[in-house]
Amino acid sequence: MPDNLQKQRFEFKYHLESHTALAVRDFVSSYLELDAFGATQPNYSYPVHSLYLDSPNLKTYYDTINGERNRYKLRIRYYESGGDRPVYFEMKRRINSIIAKKRAKVYRSSAERLVSGFMPGWHDLAVKDDDGMDAILDISQKINYLQARPTVHVSYLREAWMADGTNKIRVTFDRDVYTEPVQEVVFKNEMYRPTRVFGNTVILELKFTDRFPEWFKTLVQVFGLRQQSAAKYVDGLINLGHENKIRLS
Repeated sequence: MPDNLQKQRFEFKYHLESHTALAVRDFVSSYLELDAFGATQPNYSYPVHSLYLDSPNLKTYYDTINGERNRYKLRIRYYESGGDRPVYFEMKRRINSIIAKKRAKVYRSSAERLVSGFMPGWHDLAVKDDDGMDAILDISQKINYLQARPTVHVSYLREAWMADGTNKIRVTFDRDVYTEPVQEVVFKNEMYRPTRVFGNTVILELKFTDRFPEWFKTLVQVFGLRQQSAAKYVDGLINLGHENKIRLS
């Protein structure tokens, strides 16, 4: 699917009831275009899967819990299972209120070796460009520093709306967020004993690269939205029974 990565942005999250999410969709559709891939899917939504990596003592989890202003998360994102369809090694870093992301499109057959600590090379990249190599080198360094390993698999359905321009805008609705523990690099769509992270709540994310659009302000006021945290990895761990179910002996 197309890569619509915003490398640096601001983002605000809100919890919505299902009926409110549909009304917000109608409002957003007056300003943005529906993601081309999502437009072909049921309810305009496509599945997203993320394999989160963390240290044995769950450093990235605790950095979020403790409110560290400069923190990051490591994950491998994928959209399909089977074959050697590429996966995306990602580092999502928060620096005060700014979100910065690095992403490398990697051959699936290389993923386990890279998570095991091997040095990445051009042959690992499904898209061979300088940004991808810079990203995978940085991410690999963080994996080795943390001795990171797979911790949880998170899946959800994403509906995305967007607009290009000087201020790149992206609005997403995430539904049916599930998580389960994992201990190995496996890219599967099925979950065997999943835990629902946010119940029936829809997670709305307003993302932009320059300034908060005026119509965002109207949207927030019209629907009485209140900004809330919605960290899929962290909230998922908490719902699984905190880190005790995740930490390996």
